[in-house]
Amino acid sequence: MLSAADNEMLVQVGPKTSTGEFMRQHWIPFLPSSDLVADGEPKRVRLLGEDLVAFRNTNGQVGLLDHACPHRGAPLVYARNEECGLRCVYHGWKFDHEGRTLEMPAEPPESTFKNNVRVKWYPCTERNGIVWTYMGDRKENPPPLPNMEWNLVPEAQVHISLRVQECNWLQALEGDLDPAHGQFLHNKIDGKGDLEAKLAARGRPTFDVLRQDFGVSIAAKRTAPENTIYWRVNQFLLPFYTMTPPTFAQISGHAWVPIDDHHTLSLMFSYHPTEPLSEKARTLFRDGHKGRETGHASVNSRRENQEGLPFAGYWTKYGRENNFRFDYQSQVTTWFSGIPGLWVQDDACQAGNGPVLDRTKERLGVTDSGIVIMRRVLLEAIKSYARDGTLPAIVSNPDVSMIRPVGVNLPPDQPWWGGEDRNFMKAELGKDLGYSV
Repeated sequence: MLSAADNEMLVQVGPKTSTGEFMRQHWIPFLPSSDLVADGEPKRVRLLGEDLVAFRNTNGQVGLLDHACPHRGAPLVYARNEECGLRCVYHGWKFDHEGRTLEMPAEPPESTFKNNVRVKWYPCTERNGIVWTYMGDRKENPPPLPNMEWNLVPEAQVHISLRVQECNWLQALEGDLDPAHGQFLHNKIDGKGDLEAKLAARGRPTFDVLRQDFGVSIAAKRTAPENTIYWRVNQFLLPFYTMTPPTFAQISGHAWVPIDDHHTLSLMFSYHPTEPLSEKARTLFRDGHKGRETGHASVNSRRENQEGLPFAGYWTKYGRENNFRFDYQSQVTTWFSGIPGLWVQDDACQAGNGPVLDRTKERLGVTDSGIVIMRRVLLEAIKSYARDGTLPAIVSNPDVSMIRPVGVNLPPDQPWWGGEDRNFMKAELGKDLGYSV
């Protein structure tokens, strides 16, 4: 379990908090590029407890500014996006994509006041259809963008979806580092929900957890047919990324981006290292399956009337207020959980008891060993930065992020990372997994 002090520190992400300042030293993915149109409507954004507005100017550059005009605090989300800047509709002040004041039309012509006013701004960059921002103290010389395979493969090989989850970022993230829950939470049943039968079919896992330069590897070991071992290796990459073992050679994972202390932007990616995703897979991710959700939030999951919220368009109709659409009869007859779809099942278990759990009440077991080590690594990294400014290697070396999860059957004497001939965890653009799934 976590102490009350550590739990509080980890979930508080606003300015001047230990975790918030640590997060600000990393590039943060936060919107699809397609959401921002040149001279189009600005978008409400909230990151690390800060209310912001994102827009694309006439020249295609992305700006991320404070949400309030520095003059009289009018909302810049209503600003006119025109001629390479946002013009506040209240008094006509205009700002460029880096927050500089371009015009104050009501001030005297000889006034130099505009040279002294600048809106809070954060640099943005784009790669493969995703907008990233850096909110740290090195705006003029930020660290390199991390080389993550999901954001480097051709567009045809990846599907990305976003949704807002109504709990703190760590509560959401930890579900992806729990290899034991899938055989229960995500399973169908025979009408009886026989737990022992499920355990006999899949086996009780044992665990090998390793600290890495990028974060933590969590290897779950199960016996398999033909005198082999089945390994499933989940990855945690600092500061908020998870990756889960491949299915049909597709790798999936998340960026669990903190919106504030009580909300998380879940950016999910699924990609194939070498081949385009099939149209069937894309359709399932986009539309769901027979009214149920996959790992991706479908277009049918969107909540109505969310225009005034940050990340409008990505809030879903599943939440505590409607019990995540839990169906008791479905639980009795068909689905172990009675909750309609993969990500909804995870969300219900992670956020169903509130946005911030009291982790001092946890009673953790062997299957939670990866979560325990991840928390230690995270706490050490945050406290180290707070103490003397030390940052993990993943910040300065972009290739540290070139990591894959693993799901493979191996002989008992072969290590789960593959060995010297082929490191299954190392991501190489254009290279396949190195094993059959």
